[in-house]
Amino acid sequence: MNRIVSLFQNFNKHTDGAGLLNVYFTAGFPELDDTTRILQALQDGGADLVEIGMPYSDPVADGETIQQSNDRALENGMSVRILFDQLKNMRGMVSVPVLLMGYINPVLQYGIEAFCAKCAEVGVDGLILPDMPMDVYLDEYKSIFDAHGLLNIFLVTPQTSEARIRQIDEVSEGFIYTVSSASVTGSKSGVSGDMEAYFEKLDAMNLRNPRLIGFGIKDHDTFVKASSHAAGAIIGSAFIRVLQQSTDLENDVKAFVREVKNSSEAIPA
Repeated sequence: MNRIVSLFQNFNKHTDGAGLLNVYFTAGFPELDDTTRILQALQDGGADLVEIGMPYSDPVADGETIQQSNDRALENGMSVRILFDQLKNMRGMVSVPVLLMGYINPVLQYGIEAFCAKCAEVGVDGLILPDMPMDVYLDEYKSIFDAHGLLNIFLVTPQTSEARIRQIDEVSEGFIYTVSSASVTGSKSGVSGDMEAYFEKLDAMNLRNPRLIGFGIKDHDTFVKASSHAAGAIIGSAFIRVLQQSTDLENDVKAFVREVKNSSEAIPA
């Protein structure tokens, strides 16, 4: 069974209301060879899933913080081929589900069949490609994803129609990425009343797939608030800022995850 599917099937929400925590970081940032160090530290800190961003020169859906991490990673020399080489021993290190997130162009340049085969080889569980049209995926790529045991995770936003949401729910496995607002990543507003009304609308739809909420999740309070409307939440920009400022990478990563998941937990020095 796919690790993402297994995780959600076996998960019971914590007594404090906190759900599953998915953490995003950009491969090759802050330094080219930091990818596996960060991945290991995220698991050790208690992250439930990890989303590794494939840096791209024009990440239009991302805010300034993640754009800067993309620029730095590309300057460091990161590429899809180098990322796969870094992840070749990943499953000897970590057991949590791992997704690759990015834009479709680098995947097409690598070759869809070859890319999916390499994902399966290194132990990647799913992909998030926000600019890949659903009809193209269903008509041309779904059979390739299925053959390699990969899930394709779709996004919904407050502007997504109910009919489209139900279509996404019908063709999805694993979870649905619920974008909390129409803004780019890195929103500092937290979880607003309008967002909560949107989440409640999704709750009332009784979708087949669980949801993780992303955009605007930055700390324990926003994580728990988002988790009250979904199976959990996704943190990206706030974690990238931790990496930007870090002086002790492994310990800073683990401390951040523990603080997000349990603000009262003592953090080792």
